[in-house]
Amino acid sequence: MIAIQDILDTITKEAKAESHKGKVANYIPELAKVDKNKFGIGLLDEHGRLFKAGDAEERFSIQSISKVLTLSMAFGLLGNDLWKRVDVEPSGDPFNHLSLLEMENGIPRNPLINAGAIVIADVLISQLKNPKEAFLEYVRNITNDPSIAYDTHVAASEQKTGFRNYAAANLIKSFNNLHHPVEEVLDFYFHACSLSMSCEQLVHVFYMFSNRGKCLRNHEYLNTNQIKRINAIMLTSGFYDEAGEFAFKVGLPGKSGVGGGIVALLPGKFCVATWSPGLNEKGNSKLGMQALEKLTTRIGLSIF
Repeated sequence: MIAIQDILDTITKEAKAESHKGKVANYIPELAKVDKNKFGIGLLDEHGRLFKAGDAEERFSIQSISKVLTLSMAFGLLGNDLWKRVDVEPSGDPFNHLSLLEMENGIPRNPLINAGAIVIADVLISQLKNPKEAFLEYVRNITNDPSIAYDTHVAASEQKTGFRNYAAANLIKSFNNLHHPVEEVLDFYFHACSLSMSCEQLVHVFYMFSNRGKCLRNHEYLNTNQIKRINAIMLTSGFYDEAGEFAFKVGLPGKSGVGGGIVALLPGKFCVATWSPGLNEKGNSKLGMQALEKLTTRIGLSIF
């Protein structure tokens, strides 16, 4: 039997001892304040057992990890019509690049880059009467945790400094792939990215992606076909221009955020989340990437 808790404890000890922890994202002023010495890891297995170590209960801004959740909500509401607005191909570019948008007539490469998530935000605004409230309620219902909330300071910080996101939204708008005012779409987008959650909460919300669309309480949010497609997009595009490296070293579908969080999963087996605010040059958590490589190596499990 695999001693999960011992493995997580060891990985946490090794991460805390690392001298090079990466650089905290400083282009969003609120994120620049976070202590880069933090490290947490949590794992929820197929039996609903939770294992955790380090700062797994401390909340942080999940940032782009939320893109999977807005995607899942939009996919659940719109079905396959969603793919008329956004593609499913890896971009091969950093998360905030604009060049492909111009070449491909305002259709973002996938829903997990910034441009794609902005289109998804526009879709949800069309579908929901109060999108910010409805999205927050969606996440709270999946986890059965009403304490999950937006970090309004982070959202405001992003609104003041998100110039490339404004550029992307206006470019998409120029190709008629944004149906609502840019400011309205980005207000929702920035709030979604500002969701504050811990590793423990993240594994509970992402459990459904490892459990055929059903949350821990067995309520079905997506069908197995939809889950298969979202997991495929996470594998190919969840880490931007480092997606191949993550698949090569870790071997799981997953998603990162510039707040230092990473969530990954093995269908039918477990969901795992790490948090370490220091980022590598690609914008992914340096120690989080290392920790997940160690985890799948030591437990001998991946999708490959």
